[in-house]
Amino acid sequence: MKKYRIGYTQGVYDMFHIGHLNLINNAKKYCDYLIVGVNSDKLVQEYKHKTPVINQYNRCTIVENIKAVDKAIIVDTLDKVKLMNQLKYNVIFIGDDWKGNSRWKKTERELSAYNVDLIYIKHTDGISSTMLRNDIDNKIDG
Repeated sequence: MKKYRIGYTQGVYDMFHIGHLNLINNAKKYCDYLIVGVNSDKLVQEYKHKTPVINQYNRCTIVENIKAVDKAIIVDTLDKVKLMNQLKYNVIFIGDDWKGNSRWKKTERELSAYNVDLIYIKHTDGISSTMLRNDIDNKIDG
């Protein structure tokens, strides 16, 4: 396995669950220093049209206290080239459930121009924040 100097991954990390932890822990195996971007409440509202259950500051505090995370930051953009220029990472990680997605194909092409690799991490089946939200809604409604 190739070892990278600085790795990066980004997400909402709302209602933090085992899938989030697995992605972060597996990403850390590939790099010496792992930066995790936590999407701001405003950003989540803009692209998902949802308000996170847990606010950005608490989500960032949760993420920065994970052993595999060297630095957690709140981010206001999905532009990975802009973030790469700021953070100087040389590898980015995303769950393999995004493999084949046009946005991530484009991101991979853009970052390859800067010699930044994109690694797809195995997605943890059977869990997502959306599934948790739906379970909660069903219990409330049911």
